[in-house]
Amino acid sequence: MATYRGPVCRLCRREGLKLYLKGERCFKESCAIEKRNFPPGQHGQGRRSKIIGYGLQLREKQKVRRIYGVLERQFQNYFEKASRQRGVTGENLLTMLERRLDNAVYRLGFASSRAQSRQLVGHGHILVNSSKVNIPSFQIKPGDVVSVKEKSQKVSNITAAVEMVGGRGVPDWLELDSSNYSGKVLTLPKRDNVNLPVQERMIVEFYSK
Repeated sequence: MATYRGPVCRLCRREGLKLYLKGERCFKESCAIEKRNFPPGQHGQGRRSKIIGYGLQLREKQKVRRIYGVLERQFQNYFEKASRQRGVTGENLLTMLERRLDNAVYRLGFASSRAQSRQLVGHGHILVNSSKVNIPSFQIKPGDVVSVKEKSQKVSNITAAVEMVGGRGVPDWLELDSSNYSGKVLTLPKRDNVNLPVQERMIVEFYSK
């Protein structure tokens, strides 16, 4: 499974905003962007150049790709599938990304970051309808029950994340049963459920060139 393994704080600095890639640390003063809110590299402390046109579209695409932790080819495949579906392509794209199993695990609060949730899924800690699923990109659907294996419910990272979920909240399309370490998919996520500072229209324009 291909994944980005480089330093993630530089990704937030490149986009100029918090992407919440490191979980709990992103809420502390030790967050890199709190101390160095400028692009990485030797010329990063200079004035940010004004970005227009193609540059804006590229940055928007990179931002969404990095938030969900998918690589370029995989993201392009999502876009191609979204463009073939009925409805608004940009909203279809975000819906597919939200329906990833690793994202659902993060949204339910079983992990403090999407990277951590991807690891939990890959290591077999997560069940879908009582069956182990170790594919982070697995697309969940309404009626599915996502839960943590009974033997994994005492893992410190998972218990700590569940304790924190109250402050972050759970989106309306999911229902959390924290006492049983499980959650149910109530409906497909809609654009209003994606509380991210993204402009999906620019991503559509980027790939439409």
